[in-house]
Amino acid sequence: MKGFMDMMSQAKDLQAKMSKMQDELALLEVEGQAGAGLVRVTLDGKGAMKAMQVDGSLLKPDEAEILEDLVIAAHNDAKGKLEQVTAEKMQSMAGDMPLPPGMKLF
Repeated sequence: MKGFMDMMSQAKDLQAKMSKMQDELALLEVEGQAGAGLVRVTLDGKGAMKAMQVDGSLLKPDEAEILEDLVIAAHNDAKGKLEQVTAEKMQSMAGDMPLPPGMKLF
């Protein structure tokens, strides 16, 4: 019975840590860029685009397709950074709790 109570206590602690981490992630912002910084996007912790900056040199009608591709690339760069930061935070939080191989907490 003591083992079960310890496990329940660990689960409660993990739940509290998860809640705190979710609050921290909601405040997180990451920036991605493309075209050597000509296009920059900022994502929040949930992956929503919050801001975008485009260098004026790209605002030419005949280069619209290039600009579109760069915006997508910058967004994907920021999204990858966000996923990396999230995974690192999850790993540090769950570091002392043994999880089965392949199990993800998010």
